Amino acid sequence: MAANTQPKRSKKSSRPIVAGVYKSDSIIDVAESLGITNLSENVASALASDVEYRLHQIIEEASRFMRHSKRETMTTSDIDQALKVLNIEPIYGHSSNNPPAFRRATPATGPPVYFLEDEEIDFEKMLKEEQLPAPKNVRWAAHWLAIEGVQPLIPENPPSAPSLAQNGQFSQAPQPSALPTPPSTQAGSSTATAPKPTKPPLIKTQISRELQLYYTRLTSSLLPGADDHRAPDDRRKNAALSSLRADAGLQQLLPYLVSWVGEGVVNALRRDGEIELVDVDRARIEVMMEVIAALLDNERLFVEPYLHQLLPPILSVLLTSSLSISHPFSHISLPTPTHLRKHASSLLSRLLSLHSATYPSLAPRVTKTLLAALLDPGRTLGTREGAVRGLIGVGREAVKRGLIAGGGGKVIGYEIQRARESGEDIQGVEDAIMSALLLLHPHQPNPIPPPPLNDMDDEDLVAKERLKEGFGDYLALNIAEDGTWAKGLLLMFGEGSGSVGSGGEQQQQQQQHQQ
Repeated sequence: MAANTQPKRSKKSSRPIVAGVYKSDSIIDVAESLGITNLSENVASALASDVEYRLHQIIEEASRFMRHSKRETMTTSDIDQALKVLNIEPIYGHSSNNPPAFRRATPATGPPVYFLEDEEIDFEKMLKEEQLPAPKNVRWAAHWLAIEGVQPLIPENPPSAPSLAQNGQFSQAPQPSALPTPPSTQAGSSTATAPKPTKPPLIKTQISRELQLYYTRLTSSLLPGADDHRAPDDRRKNAALSSLRADAGLQQLLPYLVSWVGEGVVNALRRDGEIELVDVDRARIEVMMEVIAALLDNERLFVEPYLHQLLPPILSVLLTSSLSISHPFSHISLPTPTHLRKHASSLLSRLLSLHSATYPSLAPRVTKTLLAALLDPGRTLGTREGAVRGLIGVGREAVKRGLIAGGGGKVIGYEIQRARESGEDIQGVEDAIMSALLLLHPHQPNPIPPPPLNDMDDEDLVAKERLKEGFGDYLALNIAEDGTWAKGLLLMFGEGSGSVGSGGEQQQQQQQHQQ
């Protein structure tokens, strides 16, 4: 039995192994290059079959990328994509833009061999060539690309067009787009479109054609017509104001709009002598105040850098000695000077409420300006009315400081009494001072009229004398008509001690100035 089984084993071991396209000799060569010299023929054949299967898999995946790329020639990029899909590390150093060139060598025995010819490098020649500096390591740094639409001149940003022109890279420097001037309201003006020499803008930026057209349409819609026989288009004005309140792409135009508002208010306040344009200027001031309100309402605009340009128009409307009186034959419904000052006061209140936390010195500086207009001798009733309304906009503490601690109530009381004797209009300043007093101590609504201060009552008599000492005879008599409210106001005197003396000194200065 043993003799019969031994030949069967020898026949099974001598059975030839079928080889594929990838020969086992290549496996043996790779093994020898790695120092493995005892690799058997069976192991080499098995590894060659596995390598052939892997190659078929890679080529099949690469052919899919080739077909999806609408190509008939397979490139190295197809192989790289196939290796990535199969989660195999790609082969580096090969590019489809620079395909490798294989050379063919025919040995004495066996099939031809294809190989890549390595270029021989001459070290002496390479050392004589100019050496390229090694690239710097990759790093990240933050810098400002643009601030308020202006590109800062730093090395990280590309140079602007004028600087390139100075370096000779442009034969002619491109001219920056000039912002169109606001359309003139002069009827029949033939030089409205003629270019006029203007000062260069403080902000060096280029405004697009779309923003220039928007600026022109916006200003022409907001400004009323100069002709008294034609009322402004309220529909277009309301649409322009709505755009200013909601549009988010107006940041580049913001400095120009602020400058336009300031110039418009100044020009309107200077034209008091031209009676035929008084109504137009009054309406223009109202529009400028509405523009400032719309800019403050737009939460997408960064207004803080332009506060120093928004405050002068507001304070000018408040403290102008006499806003123009309406034309007696005008048919246009115009805001009264009191209405304009109320509007400016509300704008001042909103501006301070939005930005006082960021700029703590803003409210004290505004209060100092208003107190100077209220207490300085020689000011008109209109200026003092605007100062009081401005203090109302700043807040309760500013009113207390101006009317009680500073003696402004006594000064205004004396001015009102003198103006009433001369027949001047005192309704606006009376309304302003009463509004300020109501801010200090609100009036409690009561269906039954409260009794006035009684001269026969010692307590009421003392209260009445303190009112005269603080506000003057005229205002004290008006305040004493409501005894409960008058006693509430007297509590403010306790909070602001020393106000009576300062008010008496201010009254003496006023009388000396009038004499």
